[in-house]
Amino acid sequence: MGVATAPSGPTAEPDRTGPDRVRWLRAARETADDLATDAVAREQAGKTPFDEVSRLREARLFTLLVPAEAGGGGTDWPTAYAVVREIAAADGAIGQLLGCHYFLSWSARFLTEFTPAAHAERPSVADQLCWGGGFARQELPLTLARKADGYVLDGRQSYATGVLVADRLAVRAERADTGEPFAVVVDPAHHGVRIDGDTDTFGQRLAAGGSVEFDAVPVSADNVVGSLSVDEDVLSPSAALTSPVGRLLSVQILLGMAEGVLAEAREYSRAGHSPWHPAWPVGSPQDPQVLTVYGELIVLARSASALTEQAVEAVHGGLARGEDLSYDEYAEISVLVTMAEAAASRAAQESTARVLDIVGARSTSSRLGFDRFWRNARTHTLYEPVAHRLRDVGDHFLNGAYPPFVLPV
Repeated sequence: MGVATAPSGPTAEPDRTGPDRVRWLRAARETADDLATDAVAREQAGKTPFDEVSRLREARLFTLLVPAEAGGGGTDWPTAYAVVREIAAADGAIGQLLGCHYFLSWSARFLTEFTPAAHAERPSVADQLCWGGGFARQELPLTLARKADGYVLDGRQSYATGVLVADRLAVRAERADTGEPFAVVVDPAHHGVRIDGDTDTFGQRLAAGGSVEFDAVPVSADNVVGSLSVDEDVLSPSAALTSPVGRLLSVQILLGMAEGVLAEAREYSRAGHSPWHPAWPVGSPQDPQVLTVYGELIVLARSASALTEQAVEAVHGGLARGEDLSYDEYAEISVLVTMAEAAASRAAQESTARVLDIVGARSTSSRLGFDRFWRNARTHTLYEPVAHRLRDVGDHFLNGAYPPFVLPV
């Protein structure tokens, strides 16, 4: 058994030059440029990102993955990943918010039949709805109990991305009678839903995270969109792809942060700024130490990017295979995504921390805002740790073990 590769069999190559991809990437770059102009001030203000959501909505980025026949952008995951990365380079928190939206809104279609999914997508397209929430396991899970011809949802979700601005919530809840976990969609305006912005993180402050409490919230059968069970009798290899698809969004967010901080630091270095501290010898674009650090960080970022490209191709190929995907192929895809996670996590943490050394004492200036990259990257990596997943890579390489099914949000 070698290092994980893309699954065997025919795959559909993503269109790297098609007009739709070009159009969406142009829209993402324009939105990212707009976000970058006031990124420091917005991050320091820490307001709920209603304005930022409006900017994403105006660019119609929320419906990028919705099929064209349903009125959406009709594009693919490679394009969505590139869009998230572009946004994250300008603002890591808004990149996280958008990535979470893509994963949750797409999962509602992927985990259920076409008819209810299409029914849910019509208002999403018409009003460019923003989705928030999360499917990660909780110590005290939400409970879903049968009532009449539907269900009742109870419990508290301690942290979820995007809930402060969400038009739809997608959460994980366990059936009270069987314990089986399901993905559930809820309108946050419904009576019995209470959202609190009680998270006081030092980074990713604009990801609109908070806790959600559900008090006897009625849920129709159509809004219980699919099982999240890891039982092989329930979870097919194609459905299991929800895990690497979602985790690869985290990779794009981290790579965006790494590339964003390096781009800003390069502009700062080229502008001829020098550190305030006279004992600090670096800062010049010709300084050997500066050049060495830049070189090391670019190697980390480009290496992570190359590995991520392989993971994107593998995920895209796995989705194209659909029900023909085997568990062995799924395992190879999942391990490859885990490798990309580890590489991107290291690139983001190293770049956002060591750039402060390049800039020198002036990096302490709140006006420059270089610290936001480190705080955002470190917060994200604490919520999405990858160190323990390296064990899964080793176990797969050495023993052929399947990696666990882990949802990122």
